[in-house]
Amino acid sequence: MNKEDLTNNLHYGIVGNCRSAALISKIGSIDWCCLPKFDAPSVFAKLLDDKIGGSFGFDVDESYSIKQAYIDNTAILVTSFSNGLDAFEVHDFMPRYKKNSEVYHSPPEVIRYIKYISGKPSFKVIYDPKLEYAKGKTTTYVKTDFIVSLNDEETYDTLFLYTDLDKEAVLKGSLIELTEDAFAMFGYNEKLFVPNLKSTYLEYQRTKVYWLDWMERTPEYKRYNDYIARSAMTLKLLSYDKTGAVLAAATTSLPETIGEVRNWDYRFCWIRDASMVIKVMSQLGHKNIARRYLSFIIDLIPDKGEELQIMYGINKEKKLTEESLDHLSGYLGSKPVRVGNAAYKQKQNDIYGILMDVIHQLMVNFSQDIENGEELWTITKGIVWVVSKHWEEPDKGIWEFRGEDRHFTFSKVLCWTAIDKAIKVAKLLGKTSKMAKWQLLEEEIREDILTNAWNDKVKAFTQSYGSEELDASVLLMESYGFIEAKHPKYVSTVNAIERDLCNDGLLYRYKNKDDFGLPSSSFTICTFWFINSLYKIGEWQKATKLFDQLLTYSNHLGLFSEDIDFKTKRLLGNFPQAYSHLALIETAINLSNITEEEKLKETIGLVN
Repeated sequence: MNKEDLTNNLHYGIVGNCRSAALISKIGSIDWCCLPKFDAPSVFAKLLDDKIGGSFGFDVDESYSIKQAYIDNTAILVTSFSNGLDAFEVHDFMPRYKKNSEVYHSPPEVIRYIKYISGKPSFKVIYDPKLEYAKGKTTTYVKTDFIVSLNDEETYDTLFLYTDLDKEAVLKGSLIELTEDAFAMFGYNEKLFVPNLKSTYLEYQRTKVYWLDWMERTPEYKRYNDYIARSAMTLKLLSYDKTGAVLAAATTSLPETIGEVRNWDYRFCWIRDASMVIKVMSQLGHKNIARRYLSFIIDLIPDKGEELQIMYGINKEKKLTEESLDHLSGYLGSKPVRVGNAAYKQKQNDIYGILMDVIHQLMVNFSQDIENGEELWTITKGIVWVVSKHWEEPDKGIWEFRGEDRHFTFSKVLCWTAIDKAIKVAKLLGKTSKMAKWQLLEEEIREDILTNAWNDKVKAFTQSYGSEELDASVLLMESYGFIEAKHPKYVSTVNAIERDLCNDGLLYRYKNKDDFGLPSSSFTICTFWFINSLYKIGEWQKATKLFDQLLTYSNHLGLFSEDIDFKTKRLLGNFPQAYSHLALIETAINLSNITEEEKLKETIGLVN
């Protein structure tokens, strides 16, 4: 069997149903899955410990080659095993479809539909669940209707596997010859009715139709449409239906650099990340995910003027205590493995501007469908009040520096954005009594940024006031409307960032030393920001070339993680990363929409 080394990249696909998700390796092994929800303890965690983490895969002999792809316009992942004569496929998915007009069927379970193709294919099943992050001892038994796994920790968690394969052979890892279609379904709950091949095939078809219908509502684009579609589905898979939360990623503790300690739990809802995702998804016309997120935000702000945390649990938890799982060796030995995230305590002033930006966009795009107008106006006034009281204070910034607070340029720009978008929302709602006062505040913040963020020595807006350090986040000054793309200071900033932060077409977030040393990998979203900035200042040819190059660094399924190694171009960091995919969509749409007139203008400019 061509068992390509999975350690040289994140060769994984994701399946999910907006309740939880599973990561499936290029050779069909489920190496990460948490049930019954995204942030629950893992039931398979080989991704974080190759020896004790646990997995669920299929072992075939060396004669088989293995290929993997999604069914077009769905989140159903197909792993194909073939030696020329003998062949079978594993179709992996988590059920999701509408039961009625209001309720979705999204149980905490994964179905592996095993499709017979030809010959006499044979395999061994590797079924090795390790519940509760592989803490304690997991014991697995064969029962009449299912295989059950129990954990001896105080939670006494359980996992149920239903299959029409020989259960003893599955558990013992004995050779199984496939002569017809089969199934394996594992889940958090014992089923009231024992599943069979017919019922799981029906779940398969209903889930397939759900995704095809969902994609039918997504616009098509002239270029990069496959990447846009896959990214949109990935963002959907990172949304949590129950509350409307949007996760930063499906994993914890995948390191930004192998062997170092920049390992964080991303299975939470950052206001910044989620709002950016919702902005992109609303541009694609997906109203339901936007509505759910708005409800999530409204529920988090019960008191007028209450300050937001930067992040919350997916069920609106405010306390996300961080701890280390020292019994796990970590991804390729990168410790610690963390659950929880201490960053929830940080102060980051930019979240108010990002939230106001998405509220404004939703009111523009879905003005006839917004059901929470009064609540949103209350939130808008509350945000302005909070920003007016705190915009002059330093904070931790977008990159969550754990050291001393600073006056970060991006945070100041987003404070300006909060007031700018609040004024626009007031105009939309015809609430003009506060506008004069708000306009004065907007201008005050703007002048403060122009005076203190620009550094004449480096000819750029810098990371923080009084600093000479460059930072990719300032590229977003144009996106949020603070400065025109063709303004000399913005063009100069883009050029300075290219000069200082670009490495073989990939960008550093920043190059100055932070709490954990010097950054040594590229933060993927920053490269997308840079490409977008090149497009905005008129350098569409360079932007397109760099974008096409960046797309080649995705994994075999078009998925991106948080970071990319400068030298090897391997994917690093938590996976799949919402940040990366929302920025891919924005960039792809911009480059897809380049007009012939724009091309002609740049060509003439180059000739002249």
